[in-house]
This record gives sequence, C-alpha cells and structure tokens, in this order.
Amino acid sequence: MHDDKSGYPPIRRVVTGHDGQTAKVLIDGPATNAKYPAPGVVSTLIWCTDSSPAKIPVGTAIEDMGARILGTAPPPRGTRFAVIDFPPGNKPHMHRTETIDYVIVLEGEIEMDMDQSTVKLKAGDVMVQRGTNHAWANRSKARARVAFVLIDAEPLGFGQPIVGSAQAR
Repeated sequence: MHDDKSGYPPIRRVVTGHDGQTAKVLIDGPATNAKYPAPGVVSTLIWCTDSSPAKIPVGTAIEDMGARILGTAPPPRGTRFAVIDFPPGNKPHMHRTETIDYVIVLEGEIEMDMDQSTVKLKAGDVMVQRGTNHAWANRSKARARVAFVLIDAEPLGFGQPIVGSAQAR
C-alpha cells in the first residue's frame, strides 16, 4: 500500500470478471502498484490494456493488469489507468505523450501548465487532454488526487513525446 510511504489514503481497487457465465468481483483491495516519481508524488497504476479492442477473458484466473510495470505512456494500442496524488507545491514536469487522456480530479485542485497558458481544475472537473505539452502543478495548500486514463494515439509527427517502455510504432 502506498499510504506507508506517502501518508495518503490507499485507493480501493475493485476488478470484476466472470466465473463461467456468472458476473463476480475477482479483486477487491488496495491498489499497491505505486511509483514515487518525485517527493510526495504517488502514481498508482490501477489497470492497463495492451490491445484494442481489449481482451477480457472469462474465468477467475486473470492476469492482474494493474500489476504490470509501465512508464508514463500506455502500451502500444493500449490504455493506462492511474491515480496520481500531488502534494502541495510539487515540482511540475513538462512532458507530452501521444495519447488521448481522460483526466478526472477526484480531490483538491490542480493546475495544468501548457506552453503559453494554464488551466485550473477542481474536484469534480474533467478534461480531455489531446497530446499537448503540459505539466501538473498543485499550487494549493492540500493534496490533489487525480485519475488519468491514457489511450494510445497516432503520432503527431513533431516534438519529443514520452513513449511506453515497449512502444513500437
């Protein structure tokens, strides 16, 4: 659990599946695949896919796709779902992935700095981020918890995007 290192509450992760043709919960517990990329920042992988359409095999012996080791970008033709906790005063890191990102602010507020502008998001706000250069900055006095779903996209053909560890285009 990442609350040991950060003091942040754990993220409960529930994963469903099938036992034969019966729907059931297969995993219910704290998400534990956490990285600590900067002081006070915790990035917890919830799930990923490595194809589209995604494979969802029937049975109770599934691969825990939240246990994989990934970089910032999702696998080629795949997705990456993570929750990131940003402490107050985090150091923003400008980067770009060639992805469509669905961003949901779960708690607190966060600012997204871009090349020449900044947008502030509060709890309950959502964003669709389309392969732009950006950095996340928590300029408030409280933790921000943000959910990110990154979906692999076609290359834009410029700049130096971050690519997945096994990315092959």
